[in-house]
Amino acid sequence: MPFPDLIQPELGAYVSSVPLPGDFAQFWTSTIAEARQAGGEVSIVQARTTLKAVQSFDVTFPGFGGHPIKGWLILPTHHKGRLPLVVQYIGYGGGRGLAHEQLHWAASGFAYFRMDTRGQGSDWSVGETADPIGSTSSIPGFMTRGVLDKNDYYYRRLFTDGVRAIDALVGQDFVDPERVAVCGDSQGGGISLAVGGLDPRVKAVMPDVPFLCDFPRAVQTAVRDPYLEIVRFLAQHREKKAKVFETLNYFDCVNFARQSKATALFSVALMDEVCPPSAVYGAFNAYTGEKAIMEYEFNNHEGGQGYQEREQMAWLSALFGVN
Repeated sequence: MPFPDLIQPELGAYVSSVPLPGDFAQFWTSTIAEARQAGGEVSIVQARTTLKAVQSFDVTFPGFGGHPIKGWLILPTHHKGRLPLVVQYIGYGGGRGLAHEQLHWAASGFAYFRMDTRGQGSDWSVGETADPIGSTSSIPGFMTRGVLDKNDYYYRRLFTDGVRAIDALVGQDFVDPERVAVCGDSQGGGISLAVGGLDPRVKAVMPDVPFLCDFPRAVQTAVRDPYLEIVRFLAQHREKKAKVFETLNYFDCVNFARQSKATALFSVALMDEVCPPSAVYGAFNAYTGEKAIMEYEFNNHEGGQGYQEREQMAWLSALFGVN
């Protein structure tokens, strides 16, 4: 297949035109403060598995609105002292899956938390977290739920859940609060960029083929969903383009990248039809912290998969001093 988007050197020179709203910081500060004021309890319960080399826990914590959000916590069985923490967010349509499915971080000496995604988790992996808030008219999927009002938009709730996951774990006696990392692929990569830009406790960000970046560019160049949900919405609501993109500016990971001071390891796939490489580079080139990017020239949205996980484990182990 031909390359569907820009290639080097154009990618390295690409600068996103996404505007930063004047009240961006205030909007997110008040959103996170409101969620914290809602309160709620954190529950960490031993999960029933056959695993011996790691310990698995079923976690419930309060997210946006105090809503209960699920997740799996995996710890090395014989760990000593406080562990560096890796929080992973999930790709579009997926949920936290099963407790035994993701073991490489715990096996490498990290505390690992895999956050469920509210309202998702029935496409390619299972989830157990509801989204109790409804929506105005929207295209099937999540991209246009509440998109006409930044206060009602679905990703306001999901990004807030991501920060509240760190709230729930960073005070636990097995976590080193000075060594907190976030990661995820696709939608999860976008959430990791958002949380890294919102929460200064995050010291490392690993967005893998990230989604939710440079919406104006992405909706014009993506070949497959989910960005095309926005296209189909605007094909019907022809008069609402300005309002839609006004909302999306508050959730565009280009703007979170402009705020972040965490060290970052990105990845991009140059044949990606879901998350166009130029949209990923829009966020990468805007990123203000120390950064690096891995390119997978001949891959579509699957990106580097195990190769990228190997890069992430070596990179984060060196950054956090894990032997």
